[in-house]
Amino acid sequence: MDSASSLIGLFAIIPILFYLGLLFLSVYFIIKVIKFINAKTRLDQERNEKMEELIRVIGKKDQE
Repeated sequence: MDSASSLIGLFAIIPILFYLGLLFLSVYFIIKVIKFINAKTRLDQERNEKMEELIRVIGKKDQE
C-alpha cells in the first residue's frame, strides 16, 4: 500500500511540474522576444541615421 500511495503522489505532482516548466519557458520566450525587439529597434535607428547621412551627402553632390 505504501508504494501505491507514493505512485499516486508522483502522478499528482507531474502536472504541477509540467505547468511550472511551461511557465518558465513562457517567461524565457518573452524575455528573448523583448531583447530581440530592443536590438532590432536599435539597429533600425542606426540604419535610418546612416540613410539620412547618405541622403545629405547625395544632396550636397547634386548642388555642386
